[in-house]
Amino acid sequence: MSGIELYHSIRRVLLGGGISEGEASALAFMLIEETTGLTKARILVSDAVEGDTVRRLLPMAEAIAGGTPIQHVLGYAWFCGMKLRVGRSVLIPRPETEELVGWASSESPAPQSILDIGTGSGCIAIALAKAFPAARVSAIDISGDALALARENARSAGVSIDFLQADILSLQPPFPGSPYDIVISNPPYICDSEADGMDRNVLEHEPHTALFVPDADPLLFYRAIAERAQNILAPCGRLFFEINRRYAQELTALLGSMGFADVTVRQDQFGNDRMIRIVKS
Repeated sequence: MSGIELYHSIRRVLLGGGISEGEASALAFMLIEETTGLTKARILVSDAVEGDTVRRLLPMAEAIAGGTPIQHVLGYAWFCGMKLRVGRSVLIPRPETEELVGWASSESPAPQSILDIGTGSGCIAIALAKAFPAARVSAIDISGDALALARENARSAGVSIDFLQADILSLQPPFPGSPYDIVISNPPYICDSEADGMDRNVLEHEPHTALFVPDADPLLFYRAIAERAQNILAPCGRLFFEINRRYAQELTALLGSMGFADVTVRQDQFGNDRMIRIVKS
C-alpha cells in the first residue's frame, strides 16, 4: 500500500466515526507521521508502506474513530517541543497552556524558585525547569497517578522537580521550598454546566477532577490559590493563571478585592481572555 493509499484508508475509518473531514485529514496525517517518521510530503509520494505498519495503524485509527484521543492512542503528547507521556489520569496538554508557559518564561529577572499547582502530566513544571535550569521547581497535584506520570516525564526530560501530593484547597502555608518567585497554575475552570457542549473524547477520557468546578463557585480554585500566594510569593513574585474566558472580569475583580493591584489579562492565539499575571507588591 502506498503512503497516499494508507492516508485515504485511515481517513475513511475516521470519517466513519463521525469525525469531520478537516479533522479526519489532519488526524490521518498526524497518525502516520508520528508512527512512521514520514513527513506529510513523503507520505504523499511514498511508493510503499510496510504491511506491518498498515496492520498496526488501522486499529489505531479505529480507536480514534471510537472517541479515544490520538494522544492516548500514541501514548504521548507534544508540549513546548517535548514528548510527554499522557494517560487517563492527566489532562492532555493544550496549546493555550504552552502560551501560558511562554509568558512565564519571558519574565525577568529569572526566578530562583517556582511552584506549579495542579501539575498533572508535569508539562508546565518541566517546561519551566528547562527554561530556568538554575531555579528550584516544585509541583503539587491531588492525584497520585498523575504524579507518577509527572515524575516519569521529569526523568525523561532530565530535570529535577520536587513533587508533592496534596489538595490545594486544604493545604496551608508554609509550603516546602517557599517563598516562590513564580507560582503558576492551570486549575479546574470549566463549570459543570458547560460539559454538555464538550467533545466526547474529552469527557470520556480525561479526568473530571482536573476539568470541572461547581457552577455555584467557578472561581473556587483561583480564590484558594491566590489566598495562599499572598503568603508564599516572594516580594515582587508573580502569579500566573490559565483561566476560563467567561470569568476574566470576575476574576480580575476578585484579585483586586484581595489586594492585588498589578493584574494583567492576556488573550490566547484565538483572541480569548485566557491568562492572567499578578505581581505581588
